[in-house]
Amino acid sequence: MNKIYAKVGIHHIDTVTKSRTFVTKMKNAEMIKIMTCRRKIQSFTKKTTHPAISATLRQPGFLTFALYKNLMKTGIENKIIAITGASSGIGKATAELLAAQGAKVILGARRADRLKTIVDAIEQNGGEAAFLEIDVTCREDLAKLTALAVNRFGRLDVMINNAGISQLHKMEELDVEGWEQMIDVNLKGTLYGIAAALPIFKEQGSGHIINVISTAGISIVPTMGVYAGTKNAVRTISEALRQESQGRWRVTGISPGYVATEFASNIKNEEVRKAIQQNANQMAIPAEAIARAIVYAIEQPDNVDVGDVVIRPSVQG
Repeated sequence: MNKIYAKVGIHHIDTVTKSRTFVTKMKNAEMIKIMTCRRKIQSFTKKTTHPAISATLRQPGFLTFALYKNLMKTGIENKIIAITGASSGIGKATAELLAAQGAKVILGARRADRLKTIVDAIEQNGGEAAFLEIDVTCREDLAKLTALAVNRFGRLDVMINNAGISQLHKMEELDVEGWEQMIDVNLKGTLYGIAAALPIFKEQGSGHIINVISTAGISIVPTMGVYAGTKNAVRTISEALRQESQGRWRVTGISPGYVATEFASNIKNEEVRKAIQQNANQMAIPAEAIARAIVYAIEQPDNVDVGDVVIRPSVQG
């Protein structure tokens, strides 16, 4: 006796008989272009002789529903994602893009007024979001951010350590205060984010750490020694964390080049600040470009770990 299974949600149709099994599987849009899927469905529709399956496939609007309702779903929908440094720049762009694709985002930064504006806009557009005023140099604040994710949405799927700061001086100028600030925010802030997320990931058996690093750690130039040092420390920690996970969680490092953000505005060295801003004005790419790279890493299947991504203006040296 034939058993017919038509399961549009994952787009495969199995017809099981005593003598043979026929399986047609159509992968979702992460694996195959939309028009290829359409052709496969149309081809199968022409070939199948079973009246029940044929009638289903030939119903008006079936292709539109199947392809655009199901095949276009990504690995982002319903993911619970915490983001530091989310009040502007890369963090803000990432939050908005993720929320638009169905993720539930938890935003952390020092500027609560900006966070509220972003969350309000996301909710007005039908998304789900929450925010918490935090300082990444305070370990307890990061623990509160991840706890908010779990208490509000039931779990935490991704932790994006995006907060960062730069104070650029030549080493001989001994900007020790700036060194400590970068170590506290860029390095310790990232470690605190990791420490807040890992216990949750271990209990869940899954998770994803995304650390926003910098091309400054790849191409070392004068005045950026300590800044690049903090970013390369994060790069090294990220790789160790990836190897230690043994598949329990994923780890991604995103290294942006010149991006159109407020990055330069916090640099105290006026001469360097002007030079950085001038370069940014000439070549910077939008923050949304980095956000798309982050989304790409998240939406991959659970057994695919996107390691290091370098993304910068095509003209950047």
